[in-house]
Formats: sequence, structure tokens, C-alpha cells
Amino acid sequence: MTTAFDPIDLSGTQLGNRIAMAPMTRSRAHGEGLTVTDSTVEYYGQRASAGLIITEGIQPSVVGRGYPSTPGLHSAEQVAAWRKVTDAVHAKGGKIFAQIMHAGRIGHPVLFADGRLSVAPSAVSAAGQLYTHEGPKDFVAPRELPGDEVRAIVGEFAEAARNAIEAGFDGVELHGANGYLIHQFLAPNTNLRTDEWGGSVENRIRFAVEVTKAVAAAIGAERTGLRLSPGNPYNDIAETDPETVYPALVKELEPLGLSYLHIVEMVPGLRDVTLALRKQFSGTFILNPATEGPTDHRALGLIEDGTADILAFGALFLANPDLPVRLRSEGPYNTPDTASFFGGDDKGYIDYPTL
Repeated sequence: MTTAFDPIDLSGTQLGNRIAMAPMTRSRAHGEGLTVTDSTVEYYGQRASAGLIITEGIQPSVVGRGYPSTPGLHSAEQVAAWRKVTDAVHAKGGKIFAQIMHAGRIGHPVLFADGRLSVAPSAVSAAGQLYTHEGPKDFVAPRELPGDEVRAIVGEFAEAARNAIEAGFDGVELHGANGYLIHQFLAPNTNLRTDEWGGSVENRIRFAVEVTKAVAAAIGAERTGLRLSPGNPYNDIAETDPETVYPALVKELEPLGLSYLHIVEMVPGLRDVTLALRKQFSGTFILNPATEGPTDHRALGLIEDGTADILAFGALFLANPDLPVRLRSEGPYNTPDTASFFGGDDKGYIDYPTL
């Protein structure tokens, strides 16, 4: 029987176990030019016992930024700063993928020196507010991307992926979940387009397909993963047809030979969609599962029964740097400090104790 503590070959990258650290925004890129700092080096290095670390979302361009103090991978300084992180993880025997995340309409003009608008498939604002250094701000309507700019952003993803490899990452994960740009193209309430990028299911999945193909061509499919969250309403997304859209998307991507498909279950009751995609995708399948109560050692049976090849843990990994050891012993677990999740100093970041 396969267990969470068995090694796995991730398209040529050898992982010591099947426990992944899920991507989690921490908003602590306090360095020059939104670079990560020495504290970030320590943070990821502490968690190198994960079979795979997937970083917080990293914007591929200036306009891809959606929150204060989030890091980029579009300048030489940012690449050099991330190199310190990957070196620290590799020195401890870990593996690390960079999550490339374009926030799309999630953002605000105060994030940009020139006050520019965020961009999206259509000029539809998200409900709710964004926390900024000036306090909470209502989301504003983004600028609709013309077709040539859509193509340019595809290229920005590919360039960021090349920068990730230059920075020493073992691969990249494309963030197609949680209501950010790729997800905004997939969802009918955020994509009102009538051109080749919107309307039919075939057109709505086109951006995700083109970005994935471009990144796979740039760095190799074996170093390219994709994260999806079917039916997830986060960031004011409304999907009426996840049972149709996501199998269509995976059908287009299956021939590429991607490193992995990563599904985050944000909506109880959609396990059938997860299982359908698991059956459809022949590569490594990572699952960040929806569970009753905290996702801890009680979820490990999802590997044993074949639901997933790798399980991704979020807040529990944030609070427990040595999570694989704790999962094996079924605890005890540190309690995450929710007040320090987003922004701040080293408190709630690199001060959680190990066993």
C-alpha cells in the first residue's frame, strides 16, 4: 500500500515523500523592488522536509500584482533574491516550485506608482474590498484586455517561468485557481468576451491552455504544474458549469505531459469533479482536499486509497515547519496564528517551534 511517506518521481524530480506545502500568500516581500528577504529564506528553509514546497503566488509582471508586499519574478533583483531561497531549500534536501500568479482584476490602483488599473478578461469589478497600506479599498472595475495584450501576458508567464529556473526553482506551478486571472478567463461571470478568448467553453479555456503550453515550451512540461479550483466562489467567481469546463481543459492539457495537476477543493460536494479529473489526468495528481475540520493526518488515507498521489497542506504547514514528522506521529500540532497570516514581521512567520 502506498503511503504519504513513500517517495515519488515527479516527472524526473525525486521527492522524498508525498506531502506538499501548499502555496500561501504571506505578504512579506519587504525588500527593495518587492524582493523576498532573509526571513523568507529562513521560512522556506525551515519547511524543506516537505516532499515538495510550492511558494506563495509570485507575480509575473508589475500589473500582475494583486496585494501589498507580494513578490515578483520579473526583475534581476527578484531573481537573485529568490536564488537565496532555492539554495536554502536545496541545501536541506528539499524541492521547490514557484507559483506564478497574475491577480487579474484583484488589485487596486494604489498598489501601482502610476495609479494604473488592474487588467482582466472583462471590465467587471469584484465584490468586496482589498486591504492596502492605506486601509481597506473597494475593488474597482479593471481594464478589459485587448487581444494583443492577452497574447503579451501569455508571454509574461513564459518569461517568469524562465526567470524561475534561473533562480534555481525545480519547476513552476501556474495559478489557475481562487479567482485570479486564469480563473477569471474560465468563469462566465468574469469573462463576458465574444472574441476567441470568451463565450464558448472552448474559448474560455483557451487562455489557460495557451499559458500552459507557452510555459511548457519555455522550461519543459516536466517542470510545469497547474493548480485549479473547480466551482470555487472565492474572489466573487461564479461558475455554473465546472463539470463541463474542467474536463474540457484537462483534455486539452493531457497530451503535454505536465509535471502535475493540483486541485484545491474549496467547495464541499464537488469531490465527484475531483475524481473525474483524477481519472482523466494520467500524470501526478496533487490534492488540497476539503475536509471536515482541520486537514491533518486524518486526510492521509486519500493517498492510500488512490484519490491523490500527493496531498498539499496549507495553514497546518504554515504553523508546523516540521509537518511531515508531526503527520507521521499524528500530532501534536501548533495552532496557526491567523492574525499574522498576511503581512507583518517575523512573528507568526519563522518563530513556530518544531518538535
